[in-house]
Amino acid sequence: MDARHAVLELAKGKFTTDPRNHSGEGIFFTSRMFDKFIIASGEVFFSHQFDEKEDWILHSSTNAGGTLVEMVLHNHTARTTKKVFDRFTSDDDYGFTKTVVPVKLMHYGDDNLVSRSQAKRLLLRVDRFKTVVLDFAGVTAIGQAFADEVFRVFRSRNPGVEVLAIHASAEVRRMITRAESLAASGWV
Repeated sequence: MDARHAVLELAKGKFTTDPRNHSGEGIFFTSRMFDKFIIASGEVFFSHQFDEKEDWILHSSTNAGGTLVEMVLHNHTARTTKKVFDRFTSDDDYGFTKTVVPVKLMHYGDDNLVSRSQAKRLLLRVDRFKTVVLDFAGVTAIGQAFADEVFRVFRSRNPGVEVLAIHASAEVRRMITRAESLAASGWV
């Protein structure tokens, strides 16, 4: 798996290479417990910062070798473990049922989000959640096929998964609305 794609999967949660021994929830929840959480490995840099509420990748041209993990927690935070878990779990059993996916992690260089294959990569494993929030912050446009795959095809194949879009630009919102209109008209 490409290192950049692995970062996208870590941002979703429920990702592990050893499911017999790990739930795949550790990095997801840990990164949200801290005010600043960084993993730098090879040429890829992953960060989640609580104040900015977004995940992002920086591709560095230098590779110092090894992996760096940095976690910062301010002394006077009002954030608690319960508050973090409550944002992403169901009330009754603390099941990890909700994820927030930063769509801009799909951007590789100057690539635009236009194809069904890109949408399928974005949606990989999200059928494991009840609620998927797609955060379009930093994404200026998406193509018709990408929107159709996410907001019509995926939804019709996964009726038990609620897919929500936040921080969508006017152009992105138009493509989402177009796909949702096709779905509403019975175009399946």
